[in-house]
Amino acid sequence: MEVVGLLCVIAAILIWALLWVWDSSELKRSREQAGLLGAGSRTLLVTAHPDDEAMFFAPTVLGLARLKHQVSLLCFSAGNYYNQGETRKKELLQSCDVLGIPPSRVMIIDNRTFPDDPAVQWDTKHVASILLQYTEVNGINLVVTFDSGGVSGHSNHVALYAAVRALYSEGKFPEGCSVLTLQSVNVLRKYLSLLDLPWSLLHTQGVLFVLTSEEVARAKKAMSCHRSQLLWFRRLYIFFSRYMRINSLHFLSSLEVFSDLRNKGEQ
Repeated sequence: MEVVGLLCVIAAILIWALLWVWDSSELKRSREQAGLLGAGSRTLLVTAHPDDEAMFFAPTVLGLARLKHQVSLLCFSAGNYYNQGETRKKELLQSCDVLGIPPSRVMIIDNRTFPDDPAVQWDTKHVASILLQYTEVNGINLVVTFDSGGVSGHSNHVALYAAVRALYSEGKFPEGCSVLTLQSVNVLRKYLSLLDLPWSLLHTQGVLFVLTSEEVARAKKAMSCHRSQLLWFRRLYIFFSRYMRINSLHFLSSLEVFSDLRNKGEQ
């Protein structure tokens, strides 16, 4: 028993040391990524539902904060699938406050045009029109949203990517405005938490945000603001999901857009 106890203590010390080293290296990495993203940029995070910002994008929001980005949020629904829209809007503002996004930079679209419903296909042109208007009015030079997989495959998530892809392919984004999309991974990687880091380091070709221990606590606090959504399986999600600690993103390119459009045409 003494040997087992000693091994546990050694393992705990090694894990603590690994996290300490990682926290230090991640802060150094943030300075390196400043040159890639541009420190002080006006960034717009585009989500479909209240809780997306914490459940999927917390590493990105907190990572951009290190780079002194001014992050705004455009959420395309109030999350009224179970008639909890008013509650969820309040929870979203609380979560954003934890993540460092003030209420003045949070826009929630609450109308029947974009229902929180995976069975409803949002109109791409309408989504694109609103997104473009918000981008132009607020001088946005970096847009962040889901990729074609939408992380969970939710049709509302995918609709946002379709709108961004359409604007990009038509050259409608303001000059100098870039687009980053959040990489969707398979189910196994999705629930490996920090253990997914080696794969993320090897396969991320754009931007990689990995939270420090202190930032992970903030991400979890932000997610806990969404009390109406904290069912048992979401509590497990908070503990196991890589998206609570790691975000891999890549810049939208003309090649990717062309490939997506070609694949869509073949279907």
